[in-house]
Amino acid sequence: MLLELGGDIGALVLHTPARLHGTEIEISPSSAGPHSRRTHSLVRERVTAAGVGYAAVYPQVPADRYTIWGEDGLPVGTTVISGGQVTSFFWPE
Repeated sequence: MLLELGGDIGALVLHTPARLHGTEIEISPSSAGPHSRRTHSLVRERVTAAGVGYAAVYPQVPADRYTIWGEDGLPVGTTVISGGQVTSFFWPE
């Protein structure tokens, strides 16, 4: 996947456990509140030279602090997306 980064646009790679394979995970700007519009991405199996992992990728995300929403609709964490960078977040267990 090619990610277009620059200016105030970044990307998020959300690493998850295998049990979330096929699940859509939502994120939203933290400043917008819990009922704001959310962006979702599907957790997929990713095969690399290091082995198999599971992740959801969010391309072209405007720079801001984001809430990551769990399967139960409750927040599982926050992360900061910076323009021109790929941010990694690891699902809490």
